[in-house]
Amino acid sequence: MDACLNIQDQLAAEIEQRREDLVLLTQELIRIPTINPPGAFYRDICAFLDARLGSKGFQTQLIRAEGAPGDSEAYPRWNIIARREGKTSGECVHFNSHIDVVEAGEGWTEDPFGGALKDGKIYGRGACDMKGGLAASIIAAEVFIELVQDFSGAIEISGTADEESGGYGGVAYLAGKGFFSPERVQHVIIPEPLHKDRICLGHRGGWWAEIETKGEIAHGSMPFLGDCAVRHMGAVLDAFESELYPALSSRHTAMPVVPEGARVSTMNINSIHGGQEEIPSVSTALPSHCVPDSCRIVIDRRYLIEETHEGVKAEVESLLSGLKQNRPKFDYSMRELNHVAPSMTDRDAPVVSTVAGAIQSVLGKGADFVASPGSYDQKHIDRIGKLKNCIAYGPGLLELAHKPDEYVDVEDMIDSAKVMALSLLKLLGPDREG
Repeated sequence: MDACLNIQDQLAAEIEQRREDLVLLTQELIRIPTINPPGAFYRDICAFLDARLGSKGFQTQLIRAEGAPGDSEAYPRWNIIARREGKTSGECVHFNSHIDVVEAGEGWTEDPFGGALKDGKIYGRGACDMKGGLAASIIAAEVFIELVQDFSGAIEISGTADEESGGYGGVAYLAGKGFFSPERVQHVIIPEPLHKDRICLGHRGGWWAEIETKGEIAHGSMPFLGDCAVRHMGAVLDAFESELYPALSSRHTAMPVVPEGARVSTMNINSIHGGQEEIPSVSTALPSHCVPDSCRIVIDRRYLIEETHEGVKAEVESLLSGLKQNRPKFDYSMRELNHVAPSMTDRDAPVVSTVAGAIQSVLGKGADFVASPGSYDQKHIDRIGKLKNCIAYGPGLLELAHKPDEYVDVEDMIDSAKVMALSLLKLLGPDREG
């Protein structure tokens, strides 16, 4: 390495030299089909990371989230945490990436688990969400450790399970065991695909619930002898359209949520089912003639930091209670499926200002500060770990996540790795700030 280069330039130059390694590492990660559900090949990818990081001097732990949702003998929820101690005591910077990916789905023109490199892009399920970010953080840490051998504190890299299904077999479990306590870890960077010039400060809240309307079964030719639960659900949906959706669209947040349409409260109806079970497509049988005595929907309500969990739930309860008072025979039940509170890191938090400075140095432009429309594992680091100094920063375009022909741009990974390495230098290097 040219002695005339300062350490920042050396870090950047060495990352450029490892472009081929970065590409190959990303491809190897993509080729392990860690599809969730069901949670396949978690042990395999953890073993791969164990071998890679162990060979670089990291002390590794493979941790199974026994008893967590989804954990089973067939599909155990494995996680890996790798830690590399510096020469002297100091703070810990932790890069957390989830190892699971969603199903491939239809519409691909590339092999979703092939990791093809074409025109500077690596294709595959999980390429941007978020195996490209995981690979970039590994290269950044390896280069930093090699060139800054007298760094203080510690660097951690984790690969964690089940983020795509809530993170309860991954970061939530580990946070409950103290792995993200402020005494152990001081800075967390989650390389989610928010793009190389953006810092994600947090996310909206989420409340998921199942609503069931109830009726009475009867012969379909004499519906007046029964009570149609589907019609009752129609009244619920009509009330949503006329009352709830207009109210939600009028609420705006100060959170810098992207895209712009997510800066209001939203609700999606995930599913609806009423009456007898659907006949399998391979069957030629005809349905029987019955008035449905049950209809269920699942709702996905995303709410703003200016709202409360209690208020969100009460708003739907009030609408349903009103229907029960005013609609003959209307009866219902509602159960909460899951809840995630909004999370936001302060703009002046140490990890925010550090990464923002690194983006300015590497890219020659100021960072954009955003918040995510959906949640990610920051929620568990914040609420369970009680660690507020956490952001999402990584390569990739958010709009490609979960889509066919998902890809990550190699140049974006290189730039993000430079930002991550420079952030390590600022936080742990011998001339670190503060």
